[in-house]
Amino acid sequence: MIHELRVYECVPGKLPDLLKRFDTITLKIWEKHGIRQAGFWTTLIGESNQTLYYLLAWDSLADRERKWNLFQADAEWIAARAKTEAAGPIVAKVTNAILAPTAFSAVK
Repeated sequence: MIHELRVYECVPGKLPDLLKRFDTITLKIWEKHGIRQAGFWTTLIGESNQTLYYLLAWDSLADRERKWNLFQADAEWIAARAKTEAAGPIVAKVTNAILAPTAFSAVK
């Protein structure tokens, strides 16, 4: 099992729009493609309150590549993303890291 940490820095004031999109659209499409989320977080105390952090759980890098590519090419996702960004972008910057657990990690 590997995890992917994704960090979305929102356009100022757009975090509520991003959260709504995940809650009402994105998670349902992920489910269709077998993408498993391990958690979502916003910043309570820290550098920016316009950042969303989340973890995805993958069986392997090949599993990630196959499922993520299917999601990115999904016509429902493409249409929904365009509709939710009709007034402009929601996310200013995305970063990600693929994480492997240590031998002593509680999460494997």
